[in-house]
Amino acid sequence: MITNPILKGFNPDPVICVKGKDYYIATSTFEWFPGVRIYHSTNLDDWSLVAQPLDRVSQLDMNAIPDSGGVWAPCLTYSDGLFWLVYSNVKSVDSPWKSGDNFLVTAKNIEGPWSEPIKLKFGGFDPSLFHDESGRKFMTYRQWGPKHHSNPHNNIIIQEYFHDEQRLSTDRKIIFGGTERKLTEAPHLYKVNEYYYLLVAEGGTVYEHAVTVLRSKSVFGPFELHPDETILTTIDKPEAPLQKAGHGSMIKTHSNEWYMVFLVGRPLPDTIEIIDNKISGYCPLGRETAIDKIEWRDGWPYVVGGASTKLQVEAPNFATLSSKTATSQTWPDSFIDNFDSNTLHPEWQTLRVPFCEKMGALTGSQSGLRLYGQEPLISQFPQSTIGYRWQHFDFDATTSVSFSPTNEQQNAGIACYYNTKNWIYCFVDFDESQGVRALKIIQVDRGEASYYFYEQPIYIPDSVSNISLKVCVRGTSLTFEYSFDDTTWQPLDVVFDAWKLSDDYVKGKGFFTGAFICLHCSDQSGEGIFADFHHFEYVPNL
Repeated sequence: MITNPILKGFNPDPVICVKGKDYYIATSTFEWFPGVRIYHSTNLDDWSLVAQPLDRVSQLDMNAIPDSGGVWAPCLTYSDGLFWLVYSNVKSVDSPWKSGDNFLVTAKNIEGPWSEPIKLKFGGFDPSLFHDESGRKFMTYRQWGPKHHSNPHNNIIIQEYFHDEQRLSTDRKIIFGGTERKLTEAPHLYKVNEYYYLLVAEGGTVYEHAVTVLRSKSVFGPFELHPDETILTTIDKPEAPLQKAGHGSMIKTHSNEWYMVFLVGRPLPDTIEIIDNKISGYCPLGRETAIDKIEWRDGWPYVVGGASTKLQVEAPNFATLSSKTATSQTWPDSFIDNFDSNTLHPEWQTLRVPFCEKMGALTGSQSGLRLYGQEPLISQFPQSTIGYRWQHFDFDATTSVSFSPTNEQQNAGIACYYNTKNWIYCFVDFDESQGVRALKIIQVDRGEASYYFYEQPIYIPDSVSNISLKVCVRGTSLTFEYSFDDTTWQPLDVVFDAWKLSDDYVKGKGFFTGAFICLHCSDQSGEGIFADFHHFEYVPNL
């Protein structure tokens, strides 16, 4: 059996493709850099991160983009001996309507190198490239703009793509205007026997989410709706542990079986409320990726066992022929980084811009990771921040930092971060009234700041070189601890709400990511202070 979710933590908008007996899933990264994460498996159960293709600014320029902007809903396909990746770079989120650009990159190998981008001239998002058996290629997407943002159905558009000329046809055709669920997006086309099948997401990427299916004998339509309209939703299943199911992508395996990947959310059990058979709750792990098996009946796809989510899914036939070690690694429960490499571990991501000399350095020695102070956590401009995804409701995350600030505008430490307006930060700074270093905490909650240990700071003795900081997340609660000898831990007696670092709490017009543990260094005095982080450890409390 396959256990869901197959990609834990912030891994939304999955798209799956196959090359031979190798399977790949690409997910959205929004404002986190590098852009797009691609995972590999040979059994659809064990997945490992193998590529982050948008790894340079020429492919993805996100400087100063808003929270939840950046890379939305990539589409990964394999055809003509190439991997094809199309993606949006969204530049306007919290505004009357959204806007941005769309691009295409290709690679012969999934690990790269990936090409410089081709800018695609169309106004929309969630682009998907379909390779027809005739050799023609078509782009589908959801249209945006003043008119269509106010239209909650939102039209799905198709245009032919000519790769030799690197351009789209100027002929645009609406192939679907949505159902009464509205908020239609994330189109993917498939050709099965005589029909073209169109999968779309509807209902918005929250608890009303769903996968709607249509078919036509022409790629341009007209498309008829599935007898059930939707083949996957949890809107009427408040008891399901995996909620928000939608944004599906199908694949036919080399054993002639069909599967669909889709995004889900896991609400914290202690936050769930069910009123009139409708569920609400908070999902700090963000939108994750799940999988289920598809069967075909009367020329239509159905989810095996019904149109809701499952924690356990039947594995493909070929998975029984190989062991779990077929992939390079299973999904990690713990993550330890001693920063003893000359490159940043791929599990880390940075905000908006790539890890570079202005941000930090890895020496591959005992000094570990050096971060140079830049913008604070509230900034959409370059920060010295690296982040690791929350993947469990209960875990500890620990780091050790050496830091010698000289003024109160310099700080370094560990943060629990959702976006620039929602985070909790435990840090070392300089108390100018006493002339010593001190431990403090700041929380920014929907843009409003609260300050802790400012009236009575915890002073750090001059003899202490390394300060150890720990985040303890236990379901709905979040606390910090510190140690000056890396042996004896002392609690900081403030309990924060872990559930607030979630799409469901942040809400508004941009709420698409998930909670991260971050290491951060800030210097608003501009003097060029740095902090040395010696290790990082994330350990779930299973």
